[in-house]
Amino acid sequence: MSTKLMTGAQVVLECLLREKVECFFGYPGGVTLPLYDALYDHPIRHILVRHEQNACFAAQGYARATGKVGVCCATSGPGATNLVTALVDALMDSIPVVAITGQVSTKLIGSDAFQEADTFGITRSCTKHNFMVKKLAELPQIIHEAFHLAASGRPGPVLVDIPKDVFQAQGHYTPVSTIHLPGYRLNTEGHAGQIRRAAEMIWESERPIVYAGGGIVAAEAANDLRQFVELIDAPSVCTLMGLGSMPSTHPNFISMPGMHGSYAANMAMTETDLIIALGVRFDDRVTGRLAAFAPHARVIHVDIDPAEIGKNRAADIPIVGDVKKVLERLQEAVVDLAPTMKAKNATARTAWWAQVKAWKEEHPLEPEMSTDEIKPQHLVAEIDRLSGGEAIVASDVGQHQMWGAQFIRFNHPRLWLNSGGLGSMGFGLPAAIGAQFARPDKLVFALVGDGGFQMSIPELATIANHALPVKIIVMNNGYLGMVRQWQELFYNNRLSSVQLDGFPDPEKLAGAYGFRGRTVESPRELRSVLEAAVKEPGPYLLNVRVTPFENVYPMVPAGGAINEMVLGPVQPVAV
Repeated sequence: MSTKLMTGAQVVLECLLREKVECFFGYPGGVTLPLYDALYDHPIRHILVRHEQNACFAAQGYARATGKVGVCCATSGPGATNLVTALVDALMDSIPVVAITGQVSTKLIGSDAFQEADTFGITRSCTKHNFMVKKLAELPQIIHEAFHLAASGRPGPVLVDIPKDVFQAQGHYTPVSTIHLPGYRLNTEGHAGQIRRAAEMIWESERPIVYAGGGIVAAEAANDLRQFVELIDAPSVCTLMGLGSMPSTHPNFISMPGMHGSYAANMAMTETDLIIALGVRFDDRVTGRLAAFAPHARVIHVDIDPAEIGKNRAADIPIVGDVKKVLERLQEAVVDLAPTMKAKNATARTAWWAQVKAWKEEHPLEPEMSTDEIKPQHLVAEIDRLSGGEAIVASDVGQHQMWGAQFIRFNHPRLWLNSGGLGSMGFGLPAAIGAQFARPDKLVFALVGDGGFQMSIPELATIANHALPVKIIVMNNGYLGMVRQWQELFYNNRLSSVQLDGFPDPEKLAGAYGFRGRTVESPRELRSVLEAAVKEPGPYLLNVRVTPFENVYPMVPAGGAINEMVLGPVQPVAV
């Protein structure tokens, strides 16, 4: 095999090229200068962000919108530590990211050199795996192993820390042809006997429900999920991370369950006798008080990560495997058993569907409107209308995130991008940037609150520099809305440090970066202004003044069971 004399920096870029990386997001610094010098003559595109955290959020946006590995880069010390929040975010949501960080030269490690930090130690617990490269000879193998680890099994972030002298060293580069990771073995097929027993349990059930999560998106299993749900004709719910796995308009889809899930979804999850859990982790925001969650249900739990099965809710039939492959085999088993078992509980299932539909009619999710002020639900309903279930919506964290999940339709996976597990404010705008680079053909909304937006304002420069046609929609209620909601409902309305004064004039702010912006306050103008923003060929910043004291309902109070929903305004309760 031929070899070529290269620097370590050139080796890194060559490996990225071989991994089919088209672009990556970063911010240079002292120890990464050799890498950026090599990048000067390289075809891979680098996107200069304005903060390292946003480089990783943008890499996530790219990964979430495509399923490919997102890549980010930061220098040593503060550059690397600025990645930490976004790395934890990617770990919690199982997003494939490779982060490349610079480190001080090997002879200086441990000497408290300028901009030295123990990046390897700091990121051990917030990555799927991390590497410290000590020698140039190790570099190609480690880079390719990092990509393999990030993308395979349960996806996640992997960090590669590279000292400056390794970037500068010269050696003969030999392409890597195999990945060998002793101890890293994936069970992807699922146990045949367990799959057969799961099929039997499905036909034995009178009140089944399919509970699908982000694992469906990660496994590219949305079509398999839809076929399976139609085959067994069961109601289905998708978690915050799984929205789009079932088309929002599908007759078998109820909605999102959990803390801000619909009445029908939460009642169905409570009264079901069988939960078919696919690529989910029984998160506390879904289950509410765990001891009261789905008290009548047996559980089939399919997940690629064996650590998730039985972690929160015991599974009657645990199946460790790739959910796409398991669903394919499960469908075969269900079809095989249908002639002898399908008719057994047909009457009970008809009654179950009637009950689910009654719950939907009893307390439907409907956006509130007003002729005097813009209701937040009105805003997300207009975004939904313009999207038609086809646009990418990158949401920040807060009330607007929950309203978006409730009222915006997603007909496919990888359209709804949000920080689910960690709940990182400042996520929405840089994630939209990454998504727009990944999918230039798509309409991309950044749905942000006035709090999270002001954590990511510097990235307006990135948007302007590249003329990205992201539509930035600020749901501006003048408060940290979700925190205010909790203070109102559970802290006797003692609003402490939640009012956001001094929001910038969007026309001047956007204008300072060279694109258009405006504020809208009238519900009569909202539709036309949003349509104009979407028609604008470049970026647009729209500040939407919404009702300041609107709350997200339904809501399951902390410590409550998911059938103990607050469905509308109540008197504040002191704690």
